[in-house]
Amino acid sequence: MAEAENSPFQPINDAIEALDLAPVAKAAAYDLKRLHPGVVFTSGRRDKAGQARAMASNVVKNRKWIVQTYKASEACTACQKWVDDHPEATTQAQIQDGLLSVFNSLADIQLGALSKHLSGNAFDVQPVDQGAGAIKASIRGLKGLDLFLDREGGLTRWHAQFR
Repeated sequence: MAEAENSPFQPINDAIEALDLAPVAKAAAYDLKRLHPGVVFTSGRRDKAGQARAMASNVVKNRKWIVQTYKASEACTACQKWVDDHPEATTQAQIQDGLLSVFNSLADIQLGALSKHLSGNAFDVQPVDQGAGAIKASIRGLKGLDLFLDREGGLTRWHAQFR
């Protein structure tokens, strides 16, 4: 399908536009919304602070969430090491600050290996119970999909990332 914003049959969706997605992910988001109008997107492109905040919200619930979620990389190792080395950091704000300090010490290429949210090549969808199978099947069929997760580090999260 051509990029959705160029389609005369699909109006601009402000919620999708606000995600600030890269072209392939953006087209996929429009396709998913067309197939499942009730889908709610919970995140798209993130800056470093936004990525640290999102990760910290999960680390508060599971201190091994980083290594249980991300592919092995220098950035993943550095982030998990910071969490392991700072057991006194128990609030989301403390963990966010620590992870942001790690991000600021890494090169952009290292961060790119950690999360495609940083480049706009990923979005998250609000998990649902009703119709979940059909929505997940549609996500798995999206053009350009690189990875779909419906659980991250033991937590229910629907994450789609693109090439």
